[in-house]
Amino acid sequence: PVAPAAPVAAPSADNVPKVTLTDHLRGSASAQITLVEYSDLECPYCKRFHPPMQQILKDYSGKVNWVYRHFPLPFHTSATPAALAAECVNEQAGNTGFWQYIDGIFADTNPLTPETITSVAGKLAIDQTQFKTCLENKKYQKVVDDDLAGGQKAGINGTPGTVLINNKTGKIQLITGALPIEEIKKAIDAALLETK
Repeated sequence: PVAPAAPVAAPSADNVPKVTLTDHLRGSASAQITLVEYSDLECPYCKRFHPPMQQILKDYSGKVNWVYRHFPLPFHTSATPAALAAECVNEQAGNTGFWQYIDGIFADTNPLTPETITSVAGKLAIDQTQFKTCLENKKYQKVVDDDLAGGQKAGINGTPGTVLINNKTGKIQLITGALPIEEIKKAIDAALLETK
């Protein structure tokens, strides 16, 4: 007789890699709630999800922060180059430049192509030659791969995939898909009321 296969544990958002100083964080570092978004710069749902996330940061100023992590899907051919470009911008312009680039990519109405990637980066105050060399050499491939692996470990299987972390209680919750802003606010409001 064949031995029954050991049950495979479903991935849990509890396995989400801890937020560190190397993460791209927007908002107050001491906020009670952290939203870790795993995103793909070519994903139409991520593009739609970006403005509500920006609004949430304004509406919950000081209470919620936002961490961006790369999760380029294999069938989006420009997603990985765009993620690498974001890290190349970060190398020169830091966290502020990184977020300006992310905002620029999502605000751009053109399809994501190599031209769009360089056009958005071209509007930032960075050395374009250094940027292009960094991008061509895929200098930050490991950073992108590590984000992707961390997201998979946390149970992310599509984009946007967001992990809500209550920094006060340690409770973690997975939010899948581009939910309407009201749904995200409900989750945040409930988390802000949690005491343990």
